[in-house]
Amino acid sequence: MDVTSIAQTATSIAETGNKQAVGIAVLKKAQDIQASSANALIEAIPPVPSAPRLPAHLGSTINTTA
Repeated sequence: MDVTSIAQTATSIAETGNKQAVGIAVLKKAQDIQASSANALIEAIPPVPSAPRLPAHLGSTINTTA
């Protein structure tokens, strides 16, 4: 190998590392945006209204002859 080939190989490796680092940074940013969007959607869900008070005898048996 001559000096030029070694330099080209080193430059290629460095560029690949930089491209991967940029790709990972973009991926992390996209994940952060998705997480904040998901949290906003979850917070936008209205609260579930409470069930009305039912008499104590309701819901204590199951009709299995239907």
